[in-house]
Amino acid sequence: MTDNAGNIVTVAVLGGTGKEGSGLAARWALNGYRVIIGSRDAEKAKAKAAELNGILGGEYLVGADNVTAATQGDLVVLTVPYGAHKDTLLGVKDQLSGKVLVDVTVPLVPPKVRTVQLPDGKSAAQEAQALLGETVRVVSAFQNVSSEKMVDPSVTVDCDVLVTGDDADAKADVIRLVEASGMRGVDAGPLANAIVAESLTPVLLYINKKYGAHGSGIRITGI
Repeated sequence: MTDNAGNIVTVAVLGGTGKEGSGLAARWALNGYRVIIGSRDAEKAKAKAAELNGILGGEYLVGADNVTAATQGDLVVLTVPYGAHKDTLLGVKDQLSGKVLVDVTVPLVPPKVRTVQLPDGKSAAQEAQALLGETVRVVSAFQNVSSEKMVDPSVTVDCDVLVTGDDADAKADVIRLVEASGMRGVDAGPLANAIVAESLTPVLLYINKKYGAHGSGIRITGI
């Protein structure tokens, strides 16, 4: 994928060794983006990149530590558990200045992961924006996509993605990322609305358990 100047867009996926992060990374790599998998442990990131390259049959991804990945990324995607959210952001705050951060984090608090529990900052995305400041454009997306569905990049994911943020251009960039991952992005308004998307995840987890589903998602009708 190229930008308006014809340059290949680099996506850095922090926490990219996990199921959701690696699944998204593989899909973007197959659709023209340069993708860097980031981790606190550079060797772990490189091993995951090598594993995915073996599955995909080519040298599509590279691995690096989070700071290096965030430095090189044009778009930076955060896919870490909520418990690592703040520390990960603090570790790359300087590298994120002037960039778009896509926050995938859901503030789940074990063991009650099927009950909505709002964080002090109302949503993880709003907490990220408050921590990083105005030089970073935070966009919230992908909270309601099951990691089980992301693992195989050849599988179509039957789910819409709510995209919230306060910068229209940044949301448009992220909606293109959503489309490159094989789903439909829906502009769901300002970043304050991230509280709704994040809160839907424990509801979906409850539905999965109640009905024996595997990776339920959402569809927005009427558009």
